[in-house]
Amino acid sequence: MGFLTALLILVLAAILAGAILLVVGSIYFDACNSDIPPGLEQPVKLRIIHAVWVGTSVLGRILENLHICSQIRFVRLVRSGWRRPRDPALFQKDVKFKHVPARIYQPKAPSARPRKGILYFHGGGFIFGSIQTHENICRYIARESESVVASVEYRLAPEHVYPAALNDCLAAATHFLKAANDYGVDPNRVILAGDSAGGLLAAVVCQTLATKPGLPKLRAQILLYPSLQALDFDLPSYQQNRAVPPLFRERSAVYFLQYLNGNVEHLEEVLEGSHVPTSVRLRYRKWLSADNVPKEFKTRGYTPFVHVTGDDVVSERLSNLRSPECSPLVAEDGVVRRLPETFLLTCEYDVLRDDGLLYKKRLEDNNVAVTWYHLSHGFHGILNFFDGAWFRFPSGRKGMEAIVNFVRSL
Repeated sequence: MGFLTALLILVLAAILAGAILLVVGSIYFDACNSDIPPGLEQPVKLRIIHAVWVGTSVLGRILENLHICSQIRFVRLVRSGWRRPRDPALFQKDVKFKHVPARIYQPKAPSARPRKGILYFHGGGFIFGSIQTHENICRYIARESESVVASVEYRLAPEHVYPAALNDCLAAATHFLKAANDYGVDPNRVILAGDSAGGLLAAVVCQTLATKPGLPKLRAQILLYPSLQALDFDLPSYQQNRAVPPLFRERSAVYFLQYLNGNVEHLEEVLEGSHVPTSVRLRYRKWLSADNVPKEFKTRGYTPFVHVTGDDVVSERLSNLRSPECSPLVAEDGVVRRLPETFLLTCEYDVLRDDGLLYKKRLEDNNVAVTWYHLSHGFHGILNFFDGAWFRFPSGRKGMEAIVNFVRSL
């Protein structure tokens, strides 16, 4: 055996050993750091998915240390996956709404009148996600509800911090409403939709447009396990699901900080609540309190938390987190009561569950019609796995069917 052959074998062996260690290490990390409660749907599949995501993140960090690629860019690339073949039932076109890239999905079947239009903002913690990662969701909604769906490619953090993503989504929504007829859409039947961080963006844009004259009124909003506030990370769902993959309690705070200013310098203060002045916390208590979470959602355990007295320096630096543009849950009643009919989906095993429950109460208290769909065995992000092969979750399919039924009913 020649020297070069032996060297090649050693290199390949080292790569294989490294890959095995990465897989084993990812599985070990998941087993030691995550919590899979009884009742969560198909726990083994979820553990495998989370282990893959952890392994991707670790590999991304290795590549970043080798100055090959940044960790964030690598994770984005992996999560985007491959480009799916076009759906034969849909026209698909990449466009721009002003300066914002978007992708249009339009049913090919003829329609006797202009269709409903759905503007979709993808999730991903303001850092990840894209048109590509949510293509299966947008295609399904367009095809099954016979609506035109426009998926928006807003700018991501930490490269582009607040309010870049919000400005993109607001610009896209304004353009879509004004030019609805150009896309075969009835401007009076436009719906805003989004999941997770995209749910927050949809909620904020909806609140903004509700008080903006000169535009057609939105027909509805669809908020899918939305993130709606950055003031209290100790609500019952944050305690119960603090280590349920894929969205841990700490990670949800990290995403907000990356979105706000591109760093996590004040993570501990945010988690303990010292970034919110006591006067502000008391002011918002009528809207943001565990007391408003129904009792049946506290049966898995909840310990009332006494928040640390506000730190003036930190609260000033993070003051935008308590504005309605970052925490739409605390918008004034005068804004909330002008919102359109709402579809709200929550998952039992999700730290963001109570954000949704509290917003549901706010909407109903202000006489806004709410269709609420709760996945009692679901976890955060489950809709992305409604149509996979092996990685398919029945609750994800049920959630997608509920969304389509709501759109059809409008």
